[in-house]
Amino acid sequence: MHLRDSLFAYKKHGCKGLGVNLKKLVRQFVDFAAVGVIAFLIDYGILMFLSQIIGWNPVFSAFISYVISTIFNYVASMRFVFTHRADLSRRREFILFVIFSMIGLGMNEFIIWVGTASFGNGPYAVTASKLIATLIVALWNFFSRKHWLDAGE
Repeated sequence: MHLRDSLFAYKKHGCKGLGVNLKKLVRQFVDFAAVGVIAFLIDYGILMFLSQIIGWNPVFSAFISYVISTIFNYVASMRFVFTHRADLSRRREFILFVIFSMIGLGMNEFIIWVGTASFGNGPYAVTASKLIATLIVALWNFFSRKHWLDAGE
């Protein structure tokens, strides 16, 4: 469908003309956000424990915490948020999930690095950096998974 056709379909039929059910999309995003909040708590808790209590470098701590929370996120979001695509094997689905998560990890690491390099390694700087990273990476995660992993029932 070309842009002109898409705009015409939207004007005539709203979001349904684009093949998008807005209610289902919002519901799916709410489910994604619920899983994301739990994953964030895991991620943030481990990050703060490693960087503030143990004293590890915040960027390295963010790497460890992100990987651990991503494992939880994969299991929960493929179970409760997204519908398995029949044309993808579970192995390929997992590989794609890991690739998208690695892109998100790169974004996360960069934002934590910039934030802590600019404002220090204290708890407020790490927290602010992590919150910004979480918002940006969450949007990337939702739309990449929605586009490439979800069957879109």
